[in-house]
Amino acid sequence: METKQRRCPVSSVCGGCSFAEVDYEQQIKDKQAFVEGLFGGKIVLPIIGMDDFVGYRNKVISPFAPEKTKSKASKKILTGMYGKGTHRLVNTDGCLLENKAANDVVVAIRDIMKKYRMEPYDEDTGEGFMRHVVVRVGHNSHEMLVTIVTAEEGFVGAKNFCKELIKRCPGVTSVIQNINTRKTNVILGDKEKVLYGPGFILDKLCGLSFRISSRSFYQVNATQTEVLYKTAVNAAKLTGQETLIDAYCGTGTIGLVAAAGIDNSKGAKRVIGVDSVASAIDDARLNAKHNGIANAEFVVGDATEFMKRLASDVVSGTFDNKNAVLMMDPPRSGSTEEFLGAVVSAGISRIVYISCNPQTQLRDITYLQGHGYALESVQPVDMFPCTEHVETVALLEAL
Repeated sequence: METKQRRCPVSSVCGGCSFAEVDYEQQIKDKQAFVEGLFGGKIVLPIIGMDDFVGYRNKVISPFAPEKTKSKASKKILTGMYGKGTHRLVNTDGCLLENKAANDVVVAIRDIMKKYRMEPYDEDTGEGFMRHVVVRVGHNSHEMLVTIVTAEEGFVGAKNFCKELIKRCPGVTSVIQNINTRKTNVILGDKEKVLYGPGFILDKLCGLSFRISSRSFYQVNATQTEVLYKTAVNAAKLTGQETLIDAYCGTGTIGLVAAAGIDNSKGAKRVIGVDSVASAIDDARLNAKHNGIANAEFVVGDATEFMKRLASDVVSGTFDNKNAVLMMDPPRSGSTEEFLGAVVSAGISRIVYISCNPQTQLRDITYLQGHGYALESVQPVDMFPCTEHVETVALLEAL
């Protein structure tokens, strides 16, 4: 009997693409059924999939590790990814879902390490120099930012290393050394040095240009991110008169798209983004300035406390909630009853809720339905083909 060739040779041991061997049409059907099972079929719109999902991940992370053998004589350097639910490195030169140019950078660095006798980091002993590499590729610009994570600050031959890397991979426009001296599974340390280039890359998304640094949050699937953002902004039904609150805003990408408008439609009159991570807000402000967007402001703060203050401002008459729209994209754990209660108190008329976890989204929506909101629609978007994950955009209107 003929054995079916696997789409990915390591999918059975890696677990990063658990649906890799399922036909894509069936993946889409399964995700549609999953979302319909949560929210009910009538409210759920047909899922938006991808025409070509191979190599969609524009951010690639690979550890370096020494091969462990009984004789301990091997000098082989392992690269790849950890098996699902384990800390066992699956050695591979590539990935079905990852950008090929980024994978080529990982392989080039491994070869350069051998040439210059640079030791990979051994998590068991705490010895070795090179821990990880993180490669980010601009979807439209094709610029590449390479962050090499080292176990110590001293980097003998750093200039030659960069020269060799750029010779092998001309698309590399920035190289950063991140120093992580701790014995930890956390990838990045606190200190960084720019070894080559400006230290960031630029990429276009929904007609805007975004500056991406080593720590910036930027969706890994740019093609579907444009779909997701257009879906969310269109759901907000902006007329140019609204104040849009972008809660859990991160680096402000969707808030800036809403401020500028999309597909020749009007943007919000004013956008206020809030996030608790100061570095993300710094990026958001830089991106607003970079794009010449003056009707968006970003503040560092807890989203719940911000919304509670907004509710108080509505009561005092210092904030007009008549044209207020909430755009919220919380972490996988979802929002909190305290935040949602403050939204209800603020009298926000329209909510666009983006989620990477429809189950916690359903929990939060159920709360809002019990406090004066109607669920109008749920739009699934396949942001992560070949995995079990699905993104959803829900529209709620005040009754």
